Amino acid sequence: MKHLLIVAHGSRREASNDEVRRLAERIAGLPEASRFSSVRAAFLELAAPSIPDGIQQCVDAGATQIAVFPYFLSAGRHVVSDIPTEVAVKQQEYPDIDIHITPWLGSADTVADLILQIVKHPEHTA
Repeated sequence: MKHLLIVAHGSRREASNDEVRRLAERIAGLPEASRFSSVRAAFLELAAPSIPDGIQQCVDAGATQIAVFPYFLSAGRHVVSDIPTEVAVKQQEYPDIDIHITPWLGSADTVADLILQIVKHPEHTA
């Protein structure tokens, strides 16, 4: 069973964390997401669940493969070091489960097109 874990930074502002949780719910509702048994949100810091707890939730739900998606715009310290460190702990704990980190959001070629769509139709945002 494949699971998708959307990993964001986390915020002291709970409404920001809720945005990420709602994004995971919206993604789960898309036809393209039907290949995943679940789509969940987790946070690097300041919010729950943590990355290890989010991975554990997937494992407990029967995951055989977990795609960890860094919801970050650039490859700063969190993407390059912190997230891999958190994920590595669970990879060692569950060597029979394919737990892998996908490319981060900002690395997608389609981000430039998305930005242009948003600024072309700003009334559709927020």
